[in-house]
Amino acid sequence: MKADKACIDVAAGRAPADLVFKNVNVVNVFSEEIITADVAVAGGVIAGVGSYRGRTELDCTDKFLCPGFIDAHIHIESSLAAPFEFARAATRSGTTTIVADPHEIVNVCGAQAVQYLLDATENLPLNVYLMLPSSVPATPFETNGADFTAADMAPFMAHPRVLGLGEVMCYPDVLAARQTVLEKLALAADAGKRADGHAPGLSGRELQAYAAAGIRTEHECTTFAEAAEKLRAGLAVLVREGSAAKNLSVLVNGLLDSDLPADRFLFCTDDKHLDDIARDGHLRWNVRQAISLGMKPVTAIKMATWNAAREYGLRDLGAVAAGYRADLVLLDSLKQMTVRAVYKDGRPVEERFAGLAAAPVPDALLHSVHFENVAPADLALPVAGPAHVIEMVPYQIVTRHAVEEVPSENGFFRPNAVYTKLCVVERHGKNGGVAVCPLKGYGITGGAIATSVAHDSHNVIAAGDNDADLALAINHLKEIGGGYVLAGGGKILGALPLRVGGLMSTAPWEEIQAGAGAILERAKAMGIPYHVDPFTSLSFLALPVIPELRLTDRGLFDVTAFSLVKD
Repeated sequence: MKADKACIDVAAGRAPADLVFKNVNVVNVFSEEIITADVAVAGGVIAGVGSYRGRTELDCTDKFLCPGFIDAHIHIESSLAAPFEFARAATRSGTTTIVADPHEIVNVCGAQAVQYLLDATENLPLNVYLMLPSSVPATPFETNGADFTAADMAPFMAHPRVLGLGEVMCYPDVLAARQTVLEKLALAADAGKRADGHAPGLSGRELQAYAAAGIRTEHECTTFAEAAEKLRAGLAVLVREGSAAKNLSVLVNGLLDSDLPADRFLFCTDDKHLDDIARDGHLRWNVRQAISLGMKPVTAIKMATWNAAREYGLRDLGAVAAGYRADLVLLDSLKQMTVRAVYKDGRPVEERFAGLAAAPVPDALLHSVHFENVAPADLALPVAGPAHVIEMVPYQIVTRHAVEEVPSENGFFRPNAVYTKLCVVERHGKNGGVAVCPLKGYGITGGAIATSVAHDSHNVIAAGDNDADLALAINHLKEIGGGYVLAGGGKILGALPLRVGGLMSTAPWEEIQAGAGAILERAKAMGIPYHVDPFTSLSFLALPVIPELRLTDRGLFDVTAFSLVKD
């Protein structure tokens, strides 16, 4: 923040503050103390912490004041809400800053999607910083909607809210020092900006080579041993707790049991649905869970604020101290992280939203689902002997590559309560590819669920126990312009349109949540186990950079071997 005479006058006690939080317990992320004091705000900035008077004074006796929470890695698209509505939902529980990677919608619509995200987040009462997608497409083994090259990135790299290069998930290209990814890394480095990582399981010399490329974070750690090795290699560890990937408990317990410092551990959600945000809050849930595991509240808050601000160079965010932006969370309970009020630039966040309207969506982003209707016969899967099976892992987005006998009838795979049929249909109008495989652990019976949200190329992905309902659900997605569809007994049981890139809705977040919740409840009643998120878990089964086995529109993909499976 630039030096401001009015703010200095308030800090020095020569003028009254706009707002003073009186007698509040301040969470100090620098000294890791809780100190009772007044916090003065002037012009949207914290003028001072001490003893102050103001035009408006709030008695905050027995309350706690901490910095606004910073989500260090998130895909807005995974909330299913367009930016304005996502911001309304997330800020309610204390999130005031996010570092977003728009690679979901960029995989569908290319550079015009980046411009839309920048325009749509320009005046929100939520600080939205972008990391430019580095891996579009993530691999050559799938079909996406648009490329996003170093040349496409260049015009955006100088934008003040672009912090650098998003998660470099094409790690085999980094290890092979391929020119395409080196150009993108060089573009960020030359602009004085950073690069985020995505390299699950990478270890030893391969990890060293990845870090040597200038990549500085990792959010895919699923064990503390992996987190510790990556920390020692110079990577900040983003502790993820989203709707599908839940790594917080393992990583926080590991951190508590170790002698390692917590200063390069950050929190992120990565992918989190509105239903979870509405029930648990956004990033405050990560903080609360860490505290419940035994972490000191100040340490957990620091991971959600100052650690993230420092890692991403957000110099005026992440602390309750003079000269920092007045993005603040007022808490009734530190242990329970009970949010009483959220302030953005010194004003209640709900006031900041009053009178604001969402940015218009370019027409091209509203028409992105293009495929020929599929027939049940198109989804038949011949089997002869043991078959390659994607086996889901509870609470994780990693899978296992199993080879097992699967149920069959007349030489074709026949799903049951154990083995579901998984289908991917190319939806960008390029080749009409259809791929099918057995899936273990999803459990849906009596119908099918289909969606145009399928990381990262976002073709149509569907899971069900019969071909008729699978085809019905898939084809209905084209009618509604993308989204989620549940079918059963030859009928559409529920649908949630997501017309923005087939990924997001512009409806109020409450309506999106209600629609998604209704489908979730019906889907879970069809046998999907409690540890599987019917939406998010399904959406990740097409992502060919997460071990071990995935399904793309081109067929089964072995992530460990990094090649399509050949029988």
